[in-house]
Amino acid sequence: MSEHLSPFPFPVRTECPPGACVCERERVMADPQADHRPLALTRQQELKLLERIERIDSYADLQHVQELIRKNLGAELRIEPGPNEVRTVRGIIVVLEEKPGLCKKARQSVPAAVRRRLGERPEIAYALLDAHDLFGSP
Repeated sequence: MSEHLSPFPFPVRTECPPGACVCERERVMADPQADHRPLALTRQQELKLLERIERIDSYADLQHVQELIRKNLGAELRIEPGPNEVRTVRGIIVVLEEKPGLCKKARQSVPAAVRRRLGERPEIAYALLDAHDLFGSP
């Protein structure tokens, strides 16, 4: 009766079905020098992150969530105006960067949640645009 113990001090996301993801989970788990933080985003943790995104109530809060993602996952959540005219939230680029060990599903669900929240709270989108000097602030 041998128990399979994880070599990490935190729960690790379960493996995606073969061919469904390109996160390189096994390679990251096998490399002791790799950044293992993305592996900590289990499905339950991803749901908590999505719930947190749904509660964002200001541009400063959005920046705080970006910093939490950077600190806890080692990945960058880029949110910036697109290269063309921004008429709707769809014109804002929202990308959770690819990082070895970070599941493709998370890289899709997090930006989608951010976009939904920006649509629900347009004042956050306006503050984002203003921070990128699109309203011509001096």
